[in-house]
Formats: sequence, C-alpha cells, structure tokens
Amino acid sequence: MLSLSLRKFAITTGIALTLSASAVQAQQENDPWEGFNRAMFSFNDSLDRAVIKPVTQGYRYVTPEIAQTGVNNFFENLKDVKTFFNNLFQGKVHNALEDFVRITYNTTFGLGGVIDVATPFGMAKNDEDFGQTLGYWGVSSGPYVVLPLFGPSTVRDTAGMVPDWHLDPVNYVDDRATRNSLRVLSVLDTRSQLLDAERIISGDRYIFIRDAYLQRREYLINDGVMDVRYDESDF
Repeated sequence: MLSLSLRKFAITTGIALTLSASAVQAQQENDPWEGFNRAMFSFNDSLDRAVIKPVTQGYRYVTPEIAQTGVNNFFENLKDVKTFFNNLFQGKVHNALEDFVRITYNTTFGLGGVIDVATPFGMAKNDEDFGQTLGYWGVSSGPYVVLPLFGPSTVRDTAGMVPDWHLDPVNYVDDRATRNSLRVLSVLDTRSQLLDAERIISGDRYIFIRDAYLQRREYLINDGVMDVRYDESDF
C-alpha cells in the first residue's frame, strides 16, 4: 500500500513538474524580453497612476453618464471605419457590409455616431484591426512587447498599428487643436472603460495583463473559435 501511494505521489509530482516546466517554457517563448517589458510596464503604470487615471476619474466624476455613453459611441463609430477596411483586407465581405451599414446608420441617424442606432436594429458590431489581419493571413504574433505609452502588444500587432493609424478618421481632421482634443478625449474614453475591469486583476499585475492580452488577441484573430481538445478517456 505504501509502495502504491509513493508511486502515485511520484506520478502526480512528475506531471505537476512537467506542466510547470511547459508553462514556463511557453512564457519564455512568448515573452523573451520580459526584463525590458517589465521596465516599460512599470513606467506606464507609474504614468497611469500619477496622471492618466486621476484625470480619467475626474472626467467620469464631472461628466454625466449619458454624455460618457455618447462619447464612447462616437469613438466606437470611428473604430468601425478601421474594422470595415480590415474585414475587406481579410476577404470577409459580409462582415464588411455590416460595418458599412453600421457606419452609415450611426453617422447619419445617430448624430455623427453619438447615438448608437445600429445595435438596436440588430446590426452586428465587429472588431478587427491590422494586427488581426496579419494573423488571419498566417503571420506569427512574434514576441510579446510592452510599448511605452501604448502598453501591451506583440511584434505583429505593433507593425499593425501603422496602417491602423492611417485608417483613423481623427488623423484627417484639419484643425490641429480639434484633432488633438479628440485624441485626448479618446484616451480618456478608453481608460474610462478599463476602470471597472481592472478590479479583477490579481497577483502579479504584469503576468495577469500579459496573459489576458495574449489570450484575447488569440480569441479575436480566430473570431472566437478556439481549438479546445479533450481526452476521451476523461469521460
């Protein structure tokens, strides 16, 4: 009996060590620049705590909720332009048509996108960017990287930021003051959406955010279809 127990213990320990080693190896493969990334994460986090988060909290405090919703709707409508083109780049014609209809309805009947009239009519909202487009056509994500100011990314997603920047309608606003104001408001809107979500972060903040980012990107690139395999012997 003692021999059997020792054997079970040895097998269990071996499996645990194997899984642990696999997890560490996977992390090293995805995040070979962890030292640099942690330094950038610390820089971004300090900047956020000192400036961006307090300003965002002030924005939420003084701005009525209905106005915050309008601001978010406005920028989501602009993001639909980027999504539209990336769906075309991926050959997803049906999704691109959905994006086009959403943009048309929200811009025309939603006061420039401030009111989301498309969603109540059942028009699906998609989420695509050039990083996903590269992934769709088989480009590997490359190592995980934390960018100064921009935060979590990968080599592939970083490259995708360049064409996405050119697809952002805000960049084509002629008046510089208006353009910069829109950019600041966009940052506040984006950070505001994360204030509630960050409450679930636990443990090592760097690892939590890294893993959450990589898993979400994988989910988006595969359009929500994940390759989950089960061992029939478990049932």
